[in-house]
Amino acid sequence: MTEIEPASPAHTGALAAIHAACFPPTERWDAAVIATQLSLPGTLALIAPGGGMILARAIAGEAEILTLAVIPARRQQGLGRALLIAAMTEAARRGAAVMFLEVAAANARARALYAAAGFRPVGRRPRYYANGGDAVTMAKDL
Repeated sequence: MTEIEPASPAHTGALAAIHAACFPPTERWDAAVIATQLSLPGTLALIAPGGGMILARAIAGEAEILTLAVIPARRQQGLGRALLIAAMTEAARRGAAVMFLEVAAANARARALYAAAGFRPVGRRPRYYANGGDAVTMAKDL
């Protein structure tokens, strides 16, 4: 398994490359978007160089997964789960009691990953994504 490490602004290009390998063009976060996210208070970023990344935010007792991406060649190897667990651990260390996320209702693999980690559906956002797809809001007590 690849080592997971904290990501800093120096990782912006690598984070953007991983994100671009995982999302359609209308949903990709470029280096500028990632740099902005990294500059916001409470943001936590983790990277498995060449394989995966997660960005989250932990503020005022709550945390939110902003994005999680694992390149296709590294999927189904436990990397997404490892990134998710590392982010939950860090968010709890920062004082978050609950973590939220939105996931595409049509993305069965991602929903299964989150459910296996203990997230439960708590809502739905109709037409949340650029393609018109709905998002399922999920939460987990940390």
